[in-house]
Amino acid sequence: MIDMPDTPENREVFHKPEGGSRRPFPQSRTVGLVEIGSHAVVAAQIGTIRTGERELAGALTGALTPDMLVVADRGFYSFDLWRAYHRTGAQLLWRMSAGVRLPVLAVLPDGSYLSEITNQARVSRTRINAANIGDLSLATHIRVRVIEYQIDGHTDAHTHSETFRLITSVTDPDQASATDLADTYQQRWEIESAFREIEIYLREGKGIRSKSPAMVRQELYGLFITHYAIRAFMTEAADTVEMDPDRISFTRTLSIIRRRITNPAEFSPHSPPHLA
Repeated sequence: MIDMPDTPENREVFHKPEGGSRRPFPQSRTVGLVEIGSHAVVAAQIGTIRTGERELAGALTGALTPDMLVVADRGFYSFDLWRAYHRTGAQLLWRMSAGVRLPVLAVLPDGSYLSEITNQARVSRTRINAANIGDLSLATHIRVRVIEYQIDGHTDAHTHSETFRLITSVTDPDQASATDLADTYQQRWEIESAFREIEIYLREGKGIRSKSPAMVRQELYGLFITHYAIRAFMTEAADTVEMDPDRISFTRTLSIIRRRITNPAEFSPHSPPHLA
């Protein structure tokens, strides 16, 4: 969510928060597809404050490829969105609310179990299993694997635990164990780091400056492209010394690039700046 100038044009297109919000400015809502390892935003869909996250996520299917494992938080799950993402050939690992009933079809050696998700809007009329048809778009039931685990947390007063329930399209434990997938899901939070880098460090917390909706979108895409370029530079630098890109400081890299832009003679074109 990013603020923008309070102009009539921006209010008409993007709208203001409702319900007594203290934020007086129109806001855009963006859903992004972020590579966990590099934090690069590889695709983004920009909407208004009234556009739902699932609707925006649905527009990102064109950016998915079969070599991806797509991780998503529980707010994104719906049968239709899962099916749309699954049809791209990408593997999926999404958190699901504990309130959704999932039948135990078979318990697997690693403690996970096979289940199925259903299209409740059509299940009463007909039953079509995805495994029995070639066209996934017609399916009312899709086989998934369920991984459940608890994480203990601590406060000043007591210890509490939170139960996580993940569903995945990776149904074979030999391909990815429950432990490996649980560890992978815990890295989902890194998308928040990517958006923080854009909002706090690139924009310096100032929001969008453009006063018309068309320029707002142009400025937003400019931010995402700039962030991608910086993250690509960081990943390339890390690869030269076989380092995890997470160990390189985004703010320091940004400072190096800004100095180089404002003073091109500071660095030799034959000697890339050292990052640490």
